[in-house]
Amino acid sequence: MAFPRSAGATAPPERYARGWHCLGLASEYKDGKPHGLDIFGQRLVAFAGDDGHIRILDGWCPHMGADLASGTVQGNSVVCPFHHWSWGGDGACNSIPYCKRVPAKARVNTWHSCEQNNLLFVWNDPEGAPPAPEVAIPRIRACFSDEWMPWAVRKMTIQTHCRELVDNLADAAHFGPVHGSPASYFCNTFVGHVGHQMFHGAQSELLGSTLIADSAYFGPAYHITHMSAEVDGNPLHSILLNCHVPINQHSFDLRYGVMIKKMPGLSDDQNREIADAYVEQAHKSFFQDVEIWHNKTRIERPVLCEGDGPIYQLREWYRQFYTDVADLPRNLHEKKVFQCKDGEWQTLSEVPAQAVSQLHAI
Repeated sequence: MAFPRSAGATAPPERYARGWHCLGLASEYKDGKPHGLDIFGQRLVAFAGDDGHIRILDGWCPHMGADLASGTVQGNSVVCPFHHWSWGGDGACNSIPYCKRVPAKARVNTWHSCEQNNLLFVWNDPEGAPPAPEVAIPRIRACFSDEWMPWAVRKMTIQTHCRELVDNLADAAHFGPVHGSPASYFCNTFVGHVGHQMFHGAQSELLGSTLIADSAYFGPAYHITHMSAEVDGNPLHSILLNCHVPINQHSFDLRYGVMIKKMPGLSDDQNREIADAYVEQAHKSFFQDVEIWHNKTRIERPVLCEGDGPIYQLREWYRQFYTDVADLPRNLHEKKVFQCKDGEWQTLSEVPAQAVSQLHAI
């Protein structure tokens, strides 16, 4: 069936998506140094204090404009390199070495952050509201299991709007031409802040044969995939991290990571070798998309054929993260299911058995 155009198929507004954004491995920020972040069109600073908790603040010192990321961490505060004003995790200046009284206005903006699955997240909301409990990052049990190798994460900067990446969630037709992995079965489910994709393929350039990829966006920018396949006759289970943070309206940092389930009988070094090779292949796979993103233009109202997936429905789902909470549609939490089986697209009222996600079990 051909999917109709949606009223939500408009250019993303000049704002940044409401939701949790992944900043990579939390351990990388726990080295006793401040870390500069150029994200959301701003300069931020992230640092871990003596208590191990990571704080994120606006990065420019409001005193004379120095970059706090060029300063030092002392106790649970970051100290400006220019005049040594000290800023606590609550955003308040707590010390000025040459002045006894700290001005009441000496504050910097603080950002909500959290650690989950050994990753660091920052919350962005153009309306300034804190994160609601229902959008909390789901815990992945495998991240805390000795049966799995830890994350191997890489980062690259992409020179385009991040929606180009999110479009892939519904773009079933590109897997064959771009990645050499045509879909034998494909299903999208949208409900609330979660957009889900179930992909079955007989062959994959990334993995071997009999590929199943169970993936979901939890919010606008954090994407997790559980992949299972056969490689040389052996089962291989992996978890893929695919997350992005906008630098500005025309570029974003893409972080992708891989965890593999340890193969019995192999040492950690051998399993790490397999994981590193997998990351390298994932890097090549991402660059197949990147090459196209860097050589294409934005099409706000694409001309679709019957074989295309629910591109407009995906964009309507994604639009919620750029919309004020008071203006969100009332049917946002109604389940919307689109399935491609035997080459035919269908709109369903319930998720079919072969598309039920197992992400909660990993």
